[in-house]
Amino acid sequence: MSRIGRLPIPVPSGVDITVEGTTVTVKGPKGTLSHVVVEPIGVNREEGQLVVTRPDDERRSRSLHGLTRSLVSNMVTGVTAGYSKTLEIVGVGYRVQAKGSDLEFALGYSHPVPVKAPEGIRFEVQTPTRFVVHGIDKQLVGEVSAKIRGLRKPDPYKGKGVRYQSEVVRRKVGKTGK
Repeated sequence: MSRIGRLPIPVPSGVDITVEGTTVTVKGPKGTLSHVVVEPIGVNREEGQLVVTRPDDERRSRSLHGLTRSLVSNMVTGVTAGYSKTLEIVGVGYRVQAKGSDLEFALGYSHPVPVKAPEGIRFEVQTPTRFVVHGIDKQLVGEVSAKIRGLRKPDPYKGKGVRYQSEVVRRKVGKTGK
């Protein structure tokens, strides 16, 4: 049995979960998320918690068991607490500023780089070199953060660029002079 898949998902108060066929919808104080469960996996509600079950021990069923449980658990956490990622900008002249709900970056290019906030994502600029991506969908928060980091990845020689707050950039030694 999958160690992750067999754990029940606790449902906190204020969270409404509906299971209709293969669709699981989670509604909480921060919003609503839904997920379509893949065919052999089942989701049942029992005594204030959700239980993810699988019909057999085939390889596909085993691999989807833990995945489905994690996805549904992330939805419950997202609508109650939400997710956030903090990013930092390192480099002389590199900065970010808020333009309404969007961001505008100065990353050493000849032009400013605008980033629009997708549906369900909110940006918060703490300082000109630090900002936070907030949202209820864990996958979307990670994807938006990765796209922003990809605008100017951390340079291994000087360490300049956009990085996650706790990210450690492995530095390389440059050329040595004669």
